[in-house]
Amino acid sequence: MKRFWKDAAAVPAEAGFAIELDGRRVRTPARAELIVPTERLAGAIAREWGDCGESVDPRAMPLTGLANAAIDRIAPDPGSFAAGLAKYAESDLTCYRAEGPDALVRRQAESWDALLDWARRRYDVDFKCVAGVMHVPQPKATIARLAHAVAVLDPFRLAGLSPIVTVGGSLIAALAVLEEALPAEEAWDAVSLDDQWQAEQWGADAEAQAALDARRRDFLAGARFLDLLDA
Repeated sequence: MKRFWKDAAAVPAEAGFAIELDGRRVRTPARAELIVPTERLAGAIAREWGDCGESVDPRAMPLTGLANAAIDRIAPDPGSFAAGLAKYAESDLTCYRAEGPDALVRRQAESWDALLDWARRRYDVDFKCVAGVMHVPQPKATIARLAHAVAVLDPFRLAGLSPIVTVGGSLIAALAVLEEALPAEEAWDAVSLDDQWQAEQWGADAEAQAALDARRRDFLAGARFLDLLDA
């Protein structure tokens, strides 16, 4: 889409804040009005539109994309969407450890044990961890309580949580970001630990690094979206 507007602004609207381009409201791909719950988020989305060049690049507008997803994809059936994210509790990254070398095993323990300890305290749950990739079932109570923690979220928070969970492979790390128990950058370091280890050992492959950088952008965009939902 070619740019046709001069000014982008966040304005008060019914049940939230809308984004207007030269006075005309932005709509989602499904033609719903793009109305978000906080002025901070609306202002950040308006800046994405204001910073556009001559044509719109969706990759440069992650907050707009997440807001569109909240309205068009998640709001019609938030329960199903939440259930999909909750399934990551059954195979959380932090529960699957390397068998070696010892330095990697120690690094994983230093990073991931703290996340699991936080989740144990926060949700009164326990976890089973294993060395290797063979699936180990988690306690039913753990799955149920983590699923509930996701199910109670509104569509916008589910939208922000989604890339953190799916990119990082850890529902625990995502919930820690959501609840401000861990800064987003530290959470990214935790979930990308194995990738960083590989790069340290064998050198950074340009294509692999580009893919990792793209994952990091998506992960941090989700975290920023969540932060902007706080009024």
